[in-house]
Amino acid sequence: METVLYNQKGEEVGKIDLPEEVFGLPLNKDLLHQVAISQMANKRQVIAHAKARSEVRGGGKKPWRQKGTGRARHGSIRSPIWKGGGVTFGPTKEKSYKKKINVKMARKAMLVALSSKRRDGQLAVIDGLNLEVAKTKEIAAIRKNLNKVFSRGSLLMILPANDSKATLSARNLPNFDTIEARNLNALEILSHKYLVLLKDSIDVLTKLGK
Repeated sequence: METVLYNQKGEEVGKIDLPEEVFGLPLNKDLLHQVAISQMANKRQVIAHAKARSEVRGGGKKPWRQKGTGRARHGSIRSPIWKGGGVTFGPTKEKSYKKKINVKMARKAMLVALSSKRRDGQLAVIDGLNLEVAKTKEIAAIRKNLNKVFSRGSLLMILPANDSKATLSARNLPNFDTIEARNLNALEILSHKYLVLLKDSIDVLTKLGK
């Protein structure tokens, strides 16, 4: 399938063929949902943690003797029924939200998401990226040029290999992210409205799809 090839100025410079096995897959909402949910769960950071009675500071001494005081028996002031004591069945940082997803399913979902972006006109291919220095204004100028192709919205630039200039330039730019083609996944694609694909990234994605 053929699509327009742009340069970093947002100008049409020709046409390019996209492989059908990467950019021509039918939509599979069930697969996309399952993979995206799994990848979101695997990125989740477990922050909530309540201390149990064994983790709360203090309470090492029995507050009063077992018998003869007329009061209820207690072994520690850090019991869950005491103010300042441990929490019963509270959230713990040991909880895992990890979900297993097959490699083939994850790759297929990535290709389905790419195909969907292409069909919706939310994917553009540029012939290359030439940055003189690693500065935000350099990549910001390219993003402004791409407004000729896309309207405003979050944008993900897919690089064929590690490009420190592009990565450093884009990290302070809002709604603009970069990723290496080998690290691309369905969640990253679905988390951005538009994709900008460098021409050399197509070969990397084709190898991943096999």
